[in-house]
Amino acid sequence: MRFGFILPTSEPRVCAELAALAENSGWNGVFIPDCISIETPTVPPMAAFDPWVTLAAMAVATRRVRLGTMLTALPRRRPWKLAREVMTLDHLSGGRAILAAGIGAAADDAGFYKVGEPLDLKTRAGRLDEGLALLDGLWRGEPVTFAGQHYRVDGLTLLPRPVQRPRVPVWVVGVWPRPRSLARALRWDGLIPQKQTAAGQPPGPVTPDDLRAMRAYIAEHRASTEPFDLSAEGELPAGDPARAAAQARPYAEAGATWYLESRWSAGEEWEAVVRGRLAEGPPELNDRFAG
Repeated sequence: MRFGFILPTSEPRVCAELAALAENSGWNGVFIPDCISIETPTVPPMAAFDPWVTLAAMAVATRRVRLGTMLTALPRRRPWKLAREVMTLDHLSGGRAILAAGIGAAADDAGFYKVGEPLDLKTRAGRLDEGLALLDGLWRGEPVTFAGQHYRVDGLTLLPRPVQRPRVPVWVVGVWPRPRSLARALRWDGLIPQKQTAAGQPPGPVTPDDLRAMRAYIAEHRASTEPFDLSAEGELPAGDPARAAAQARPYAEAGATWYLESRWSAGEEWEAVVRGRLAEGPPELNDRFAG
């Protein structure tokens, strides 16, 4: 299992410094938010810095860690523009980009609905499916002609291709245990799991038992035999490597390939908290679960 860290900011200079610190401390990946704004007292103040410009700064400051957003609401992006941005990051980083994509939050906590973006689930789902198909086609470097309900492309070619083959890894949000949502994610390269809850409630915590059930579902329903990532997210205890390893190990045993640590609850002291945690490095598991 690999360990990544989700930074609670997208400020370019700070993120570049923190990405370098993460790399030097043994982390495997660094991710940043992709949103216009977040308006909640439990999340550090966040300016509307462009994530792809910030990720470019992070790529120049590092040599090894994987880089990406966590996550991009693809229905709110022009797929051909996003395809070019991710391709550019993949070249700048030497093939270290990951695209994490989702349908977009239903609540107005990311600022997009203040600019007239559609609210209904059906439209967002349709845009996500068509956008993913366009990304895959454009990254192949051949002319793409596409006529969907939401997007139209007439013989567009995007060159050069990304460094990674057959494409930049695409992780997609899947809501457990909803078959339609999971089926979408299984067509790509990784699952970012969310747990279904009652209508109007935030997603519930994903447990190791949930991940174990998801791994069994993936083995039964995914046609491709290519490697497939399954991520978990949470906060590991700081200042106690043994306890952090003990808390992370059940996720590795359940089949998670990435544990993404975050500090969304850090508040005004978030930078000191994040710097301290990054400097400690990820937990050390035994060889069987090492990334």
